[in-house]
Amino acid sequence: MSICEGIIQVLEDQAVSQQYQRVKTIWLEIGTLAMVETDALRFCFEAVTRHTLAEGARLEIVELPGQAWCLQCAEPVSITTRFDACSECGSYQLQVTQGEELRIKELEVE
Repeated sequence: MSICEGIIQVLEDQAVSQQYQRVKTIWLEIGTLAMVETDALRFCFEAVTRHTLAEGARLEIVELPGQAWCLQCAEPVSITTRFDACSECGSYQLQVTQGEELRIKELEVE
């Protein structure tokens, strides 16, 4: 719920500076490693947006896969958890490069 409340705060702050009155659609990018349960987020979003400029807004979630750079074999690899091994060499020395995101990608406003 606190994530949704944070999103509403960002929307309200931007509404003042960008001069919009209502949010119709919100596109969020959420990485698979961000530890966000999207079903719970959708449920909370509906509750938190009541009586706000985003009431009735459509929430679109773009899920980003986990990616990492293997420090051992110097190859990019796909990962599903933070503690995956490199699929190329088996090393655990991976630096996450994608999948931790949680950001507002785009808005449709009036």
